[in-house]
Amino acid sequence: MEMTDGKRVLIIDDDPAFRQMLNEQLTELGGYQCEVAPDGATGLKMALDQHVDVVLLDTDLPDFGGLAVCRQLRAQGMMAPIIMVSANDSEKSIISSLDAGATDCVVKPFKIGVLLARMRAHIRQFAHSDDAVLVIGPFAFRPGAKTLMFEEDSGVSHHKVQGQGVPRVTLGRDAPRPVRLTDKEVQILKYLYLHAQDSAKNGSVHNVVGREELLGEVWGYNAAVTTHTLETHVYRLRQKMERDPGHAEILVTEPGGYRLNL
Repeated sequence: MEMTDGKRVLIIDDDPAFRQMLNEQLTELGGYQCEVAPDGATGLKMALDQHVDVVLLDTDLPDFGGLAVCRQLRAQGMMAPIIMVSANDSEKSIISSLDAGATDCVVKPFKIGVLLARMRAHIRQFAHSDDAVLVIGPFAFRPGAKTLMFEEDSGVSHHKVQGQGVPRVTLGRDAPRPVRLTDKEVQILKYLYLHAQDSAKNGSVHNVVGREELLGEVWGYNAAVTTHTLETHVYRLRQKMERDPGHAEILVTEPGGYRLNL
């Protein structure tokens, strides 16, 4: 089973047997956390009220069609991948799904391995985009908005926090919500996040990013900057993220570089 770090899937489908089958197979074979909705209205509310990494949406729903649900989700700001599930393999049906805002379309019957591969690809691609919401410890990190927010303040909800038992941190009493980040802070945090994710998927315990690697990635290998510049930015990030910046628990210094606890 490929590691998915408990990514959350919302299955919106009116067929109870199909919902159960998908739920079981995505959980057992993909390691996903699954939520299910029997109709469009319920699914729409669930998708907007909580964080999901991907939506599997049936095109034929009893209350209003899956295409309408997809349009509503996009209109209300959902950026995560939406995969339409349809019994109609016509070109017109597929085009209608994509025009409604779907990321992809799979046609029944399908092989579960193919669906899992598509889900992984779309989740991975979305995680690299600036529209993603990345969960880091108690925070929801939005690279595009250059912000950090507590999950409870942001509408992001995860049953499980990955990593090494990072406790909830407490920002200073006068700290604004959301916490604003600079361009370089965003780039540092995003690179460390993606590196930690890749290490987890590959089963690697070594998720330290070297200072020179991080410096080159954020400033460019030809930039006339030193590791002191990087250390200053990391220091400022810790002032915004850590309960006790002097004893970091999220953005940790290791021999040769830094490690991010997710």
